[in-house]
Amino acid sequence: MGKDRVERLPKKAYEAELFRLQGELVKLQEWVKVEGARVVVVFEGRDAAGKGSTIKRVTEFLNPRLARIAALPAPTERERSQWYFQRYIEHLPAAGEIVLFDRSWYNRAGVERVMGFCTKAEYMRFLHQCPIFERLLTEDGVLLRKYWFSVSDHEQEERFRSRLQDPMRRWKLSPMDLESISRWEDYSRAKDEMFMHTDIPEAPWNVVESEDKRRARINMIAHLISTIPYHEVQRVPLSLPPRPPSSGYQRTPRDMQTFVPDHASTLKP
Repeated sequence: MGKDRVERLPKKAYEAELFRLQGELVKLQEWVKVEGARVVVVFEGRDAAGKGSTIKRVTEFLNPRLARIAALPAPTERERSQWYFQRYIEHLPAAGEIVLFDRSWYNRAGVERVMGFCTKAEYMRFLHQCPIFERLLTEDGVLLRKYWFSVSDHEQEERFRSRLQDPMRRWKLSPMDLESISRWEDYSRAKDEMFMHTDIPEAPWNVVESEDKRRARINMIAHLISTIPYHEVQRVPLSLPPRPPSSGYQRTPRDMQTFVPDHASTLKP
């Protein structure tokens, strides 16, 4: 089950390459905007496999109006009565947009299947409809990329323990996450069956080895930009205009406004 320890990518090399790749992502975003492209990136994988931290690095320098994260909560009663894919369709990109799904319609093939949140008929219907749904997206011109973040049982457990001990990250753990430890093989079987039905030529699965989160982030971003035929878009040159001379405006007196207390001044150097 466990994997051999993977050597961690040195921090200096990681930060330099990450910054370079993030610069390419900015160029990609500009190309998407100008070309009116539609990009969907699906992030799936084990709990604590590094999906969320990778999404943060992808979007760090992107325009949030153009690059959105879709992390949907549990469906409402009304949504449960809809066609399964319906609530995800609402979050698909328009022209010039990128949408990153932090978990996606594949919930049905993973947690819903393993935890019994859907019936066998609903699950089998998903396996039949999902490839059709994704082919419809790609046929309509959507650039769909799917990533599965793979992590060993040993590494996952270590990350869970780290979160339990860190009050700043404990919110990342839920009873459902901890349940995945005792259901490791069930999730493995569900993932294998999901791949068998949904790893299609039009939208293949790309597996990201995530024992080392630094390597995973670098490898995922590098792969993503290699699969999209973008190019650097020539921007309109910008320059600051000269500030006009004063016309006599006087600022409102400070005692007529409520200022935030200067907490910073209480800090010791």
